[in-house]
Order: sequence, then C-alpha cells, then structure tokens
Amino acid sequence: MTLKIRQLIKELEKAGFINRGGKGSHRNFIHPKGICITVSGKVGDDAKHYQEKEVEIKIKRSKK
Repeated sequence: MTLKIRQLIKELEKAGFINRGGKGSHRNFIHPKGICITVSGKVGDDAKHYQEKEVEIKIKRSKK
C-alpha cells in the first residue's frame, strides 16, 4: 500500500526531524544530528516509492 506524503511527514517528525519550511510543495527537514531530507509533493498525494525508501533510510541513520 502506498503511503501519503502526510504520513511520511508524520514519521519524520516522530523521529525528531524538524520542518525548516521550503518553497512550493517542497519541505526541508533536518535532524539535530545534521541529517537533512527534502520531501516534495502535496500532503494528500501518494508518496513515490523512492521517497518512502529515502525516509526509511534517513530515519534509520538518525537512530544510530
């Protein structure tokens, strides 16, 4: 099942990432450990497979 962009954002915030804002449909998140990720798309859109993978990888990296 494909996740929505809003679900990816919730997962990032739950893992400690802070939304730094962005332009248009892009949102820049940063973790206190210095890990950055940009999520693009409207909150109601389906997330692309590569976006789900990247979020998963960045969350794992932030827990090390």
